[in-house]
Amino acid sequence: MIDKEKMVLRNLAKQLAEIAALPIQEEKKELWRRHNRLERVRPMILLQNGTWHETKGEITMETEDEFARGQEWWLLTTLYHAEHIKDDHVYEAKTYSPIALRGVDWGIGIETTRPDHDFGAACYNTVLDDDADPAMIPLGEITVDWEGTERQFQQLSELYDGLLAVEKRGVCGYWFSIMDLFIQWRGLEKAFSDMIDRPEWVHAWMERMTQWHLNQLEQYEKLNVLALNNGNVGVGPGGMGFTDELPQTDFDGTHVRPKDQWAHATTQIFADVSPAMHEEFALQYEGRFLSHFGLAGYGCCEPLDKKVGIIRNHIPNLRRLSMSPWANVANGAEQLGNEVIFSWKPNPTVIGMPTWDVDYTRGIVRDCFEKTSGCVIEVLMKDLHTCGNEPRRMWEWVDMAMELAEEYVG
Repeated sequence: MIDKEKMVLRNLAKQLAEIAALPIQEEKKELWRRHNRLERVRPMILLQNGTWHETKGEITMETEDEFARGQEWWLLTTLYHAEHIKDDHVYEAKTYSPIALRGVDWGIGIETTRPDHDFGAACYNTVLDDDADPAMIPLGEITVDWEGTERQFQQLSELYDGLLAVEKRGVCGYWFSIMDLFIQWRGLEKAFSDMIDRPEWVHAWMERMTQWHLNQLEQYEKLNVLALNNGNVGVGPGGMGFTDELPQTDFDGTHVRPKDQWAHATTQIFADVSPAMHEEFALQYEGRFLSHFGLAGYGCCEPLDKKVGIIRNHIPNLRRLSMSPWANVANGAEQLGNEVIFSWKPNPTVIGMPTWDVDYTRGIVRDCFEKTSGCVIEVLMKDLHTCGNEPRRMWEWVDMAMELAEEYVG
């Protein structure tokens, strides 16, 4: 980077540090802690902006160096969110330098057929033959590039000196979704038929994939590259991880263990699979894996309002459960009560419709808040593929949701 580029980044970092110093950041942290310990504060609101392919013209880049442009994009989009989208994101005068890990590949590729449209549905082509042996998944050795890790850490530390804290960070979250990945290798129709025609073969694959994850986790702990995620880190597709329940009371301050972390699991492809098959081919493996962690989240886009009981039976450390746009809100609320966070994902199409109608969306959110009056609820507007080329829709949605949330304070 040339000096001009460094100055651009430092000026942006200074703006972030000023936002991070505002008292509201500590207030939001405490709200998240109370929320995550299952106190009913007001509903927590987050919007995840996935519309930059439409709205990137809102941001002007000045740097040319590849590394500098990555940093500039992160800073500019963060500042844009802070200025326009007044949700419950927390801003800190901090950035993270990743620990460089090697040797974490499955050894199996994915082949898809896709349409020209960027967001068109993919067809996953079969790469696993009928006689494929699960042992083809390697239980390989993980190594750490400490030299490369230190080099980037020093680069960031020099760049942001006096403005942002720079922290080395390893594996700070876990997403366990082995069936979703298996179906990308096997193909949807074949995988579903396999569960009926030869379940033992499917179980052999689920077992091997679970062992792969457990092998990775064991090595991460031995290498001491696990990182706490009890702060400004999203828990799967849910809310932020701020909690005073993690790490465990016997944490030594330096060696993070799985039981000091949040983790997340999901089997989105089982949206229409029966509870019995969900238990057999997913939950028994997910429960085994998540049992290693302190707190757990579950689910993403699949409707889970009719499976709450079996999920909780297999995952006793469950703290948040996804309620997608296809879940029955009233049924989910009745099943969860105030014992697990109701992590609601409203339908994002309301923001992308040809005509933006904030009053219509207000009715949807109010209806949910009324039906979840006995729950601990968070709202995540996610999977936004379009805002109709009108970014103001996003911040108007957030303003509306935050206004309603204040009416439903516990």
